[in-house]
Amino acid sequence: MKKLVKILPILMTVLMVITAISPVFGAEGLLDSVKPTPEKTQATTFWEVGNNVLGIIQIVGTLIAVGVLMVIGIKYMMGSAEEKAEYKKTMLPYIIGAIVLFAAVNIAKAVVSVAGSITQTK
Repeated sequence: MKKLVKILPILMTVLMVITAISPVFGAEGLLDSVKPTPEKTQATTFWEVGNNVLGIIQIVGTLIAVGVLMVIGIKYMMGSAEEKAEYKKTMLPYIIGAIVLFAAVNIAKAVVSVAGSITQTK
């Protein structure tokens, strides 16, 4: 349990940094949208909709994850010893869920950007 207490803050910090940096990696694609294109095809609108949906999922998921973390943290600070033990048990599924959420959205964005670059080169 002591190892988890030491590893958990480091893991959460790394996840927050990765989540904060991920839009910066996507900024390169924003410069491509400034170039004039002859016409918008159905495929480009499909990619735009997909990127918008992924962005919304990431924002909503992050807001929910932070809100739940705040609630659990406040309950943990105010709880008795028995309640603190219960909140520690609820933290593991929360952390796994947050990792899955952030990883899934970032992996999906990476797949969409790679697929979009493949279709644009053809």
